[in-house]
Amino acid sequence: MARRGPSAAEQHRRAVAAYVAAGGEESVQRVITAVQGLSRKLDQWYARQLADLGITAGEWAVVATLAKDGGALTPSQLADLTNVAPSSMTHRLDKLVERGFVERTPDAENRTRILVKLTEPGWEFFSLAIRGSDVVESDVLQDLGDAERGELARLLEVVIARLDDVDA
Repeated sequence: MARRGPSAAEQHRRAVAAYVAAGGEESVQRVITAVQGLSRKLDQWYARQLADLGITAGEWAVVATLAKDGGALTPSQLADLTNVAPSSMTHRLDKLVERGFVERTPDAENRTRILVKLTEPGWEFFSLAIRGSDVVESDVLQDLGDAERGELARLLEVVIARLDDVDA
């Protein structure tokens, strides 16, 4: 039987120890390393989920961006928000239009501009993917009670609010 590598907890402990030995402050390294490890593991799971759903990460980025915006965006705005070249966005939009997840319409205020929005099937697909993700995310947080989840969320939101102030 093949030996599994170290557990996620052991990988975290080793990483923190290495960063502290190199001069990092332990409480900072415990938090940042935990967030990075959680993000990496979830990203691996999300990649498998997207493959199972038959959508690329780039196409998902468009669907999720439109869902979070709640309205319509131009292809240029979508390219900026998803960090891709406009030509790549055109290809992604073509694929999503083919699947019926998004539609392109002329902007009523500026007929030379195109707006992109989710269709009803696009919203249904987004909802399906989120419900699937929620199962795994809930499993990850199962050892925390509601109050602990709320406190963890509050603390992370404090850190997130500080991100724009950090000049890295």
